[in-house]
Amino acid sequence: MASPPSTAPTYKTLDQLVGNTPLVKLSKLEGSQENGNLILAKLEGFNPTCSVKARAAFNMIIQAQARGEIKPGDTIIEATSGNTGIALCAAAAILGYEMVVVMSDSATEERKQSMTAYGAECVLVPASGGGVVLARNTALKMQEDGKGTVLDQFNNDDNWKAHYDSTGPEIWTDTAGTVTHFVSAMGTTGTIMGAGRYLKEQNSDIQVVGVHPEPGSKIPGIRKWEPEMVPGICDFDRVDEIILVNQTESEAMARKLARTEGIFAGVSAAGAVVSALRLAARPDVKDAIIVVPIADWGDRYLSSGVYAEPAASETNSS
Repeated sequence: MASPPSTAPTYKTLDQLVGNTPLVKLSKLEGSQENGNLILAKLEGFNPTCSVKARAAFNMIIQAQARGEIKPGDTIIEATSGNTGIALCAAAAILGYEMVVVMSDSATEERKQSMTAYGAECVLVPASGGGVVLARNTALKMQEDGKGTVLDQFNNDDNWKAHYDSTGPEIWTDTAGTVTHFVSAMGTTGTIMGAGRYLKEQNSDIQVVGVHPEPGSKIPGIRKWEPEMVPGICDFDRVDEIILVNQTESEAMARKLARTEGIFAGVSAAGAVVSALRLAARPDVKDAIIVVPIADWGDRYLSSGVYAEPAASETNSS
């Protein structure tokens, strides 16, 4: 029988488990090692609430509380397309806040029910009436009416700073400073702004590559904003290149990742992997270390039917 440890064990709470997500090599997907390149997937689904948005959600609440802008018992309001809302709901629950999420009624049932599971109130606005844009305006109107405080992920520096302080340093450390490209879907843009900024400060030669949807494509988590609606935290001068992906190839890649690498990724992450593969296929990109955040897991999109297509109908081509 082993002797008990000499010191008492310590245990963490949920908010202390954000970050330090694993970085794994893509080895089965065709094209993932083209030209001696290496594509590494940062599995953000290992965060609390199973998405990259846990980083910003906890940081926005904790920093606002530290500044005295909110206190436990207050109501937080946020417009969100899904993952930020889920993460804020969990953070609000553990940190003692009431939560109201304003979102498009086109969001999947998995996302809506995830938020109510944490005790949040969901206010749905019609996708036909403006979707995310209408949700942002509705949240601000609710704040004006005294119904709570809007953290405003789109214009809140604590969003990108969460990634500057954690995601970027983790990538730098886990690659021993050898990362050459950082490829990230662009939605609210907190991830690419924060992690990209940190990585560029360590090595200005690192290429920060954003991913936008092609015109007409609807990919949850990736958005090309109209000029007047670009998030305030977004600075396109910090992005070296933007690659366009379409909905069909992103959805197909989500299935391929699960069936070849065992990574059950959401569609935005799959779009970023499509972009990483395009980079790896370029003749001038050789022996590169390409890092791609896998923003969330695919189980949030099951009701969309994205993963229902039989494997026999597809090939493992990129």
